[in-house]
Amino acid sequence: MFLGKSRATAHVQTKAAALLVTEGALVELSANDARIIVGYMRPSRVEAGSVVIREGETLRNDFMALVLDGEVTIENSVSAAHESMVVSVLGPGSLIGDMGIIDGSPRSATCIAATDLALAVLTRDAMTRLLEDQPSVAARLLMAMSKRIADHLRETNRKLMTFAQVSKALQQELDAAHGVNKRLLDQISALEKNAAH
Repeated sequence: MFLGKSRATAHVQTKAAALLVTEGALVELSANDARIIVGYMRPSRVEAGSVVIREGETLRNDFMALVLDGEVTIENSVSAAHESMVVSVLGPGSLIGDMGIIDGSPRSATCIAATDLALAVLTRDAMTRLLEDQPSVAARLLMAMSKRIADHLRETNRKLMTFAQVSKALQQELDAAHGVNKRLLDQISALEKNAAH
């Protein structure tokens, strides 16, 4: 929790509440809901280069974090050789770990601090307290999180459709090239037979 009533703490809470209702986070929440939710979050500092969330991890799968300051890279494994590819770089106002806090499944990506990070962390325990203390705010938070995840799913589906169209076009190109190569090989084979006679 953001403890104390110092001016610095109040400033960080105000900043966190403002960032929580941006496009990168949960724009559907009201400013008042955001202030209440931030009261259940705790501040966290992460050094550049540190892994915040590791793909496949289940042990530390009980939180989500709002980036208050700094940048975090999102990476996915692309091969069994543990090669990874940066799929996104997120900055202030972005949420990480929101799927894991909802379903408790293994993390789907690795999040690495590209710079020093300031985060506001909401644990599953804090979410449970929010549900008990402020059920209507918690319901709106869960609805906003669900919408955000649904939006990401729709975007992923759109990208998959584009990939499928590109893949189909490439396959057609390969089939056409294969047809040309087969005809050329047949012609060369015919010429070699004629030359042998």
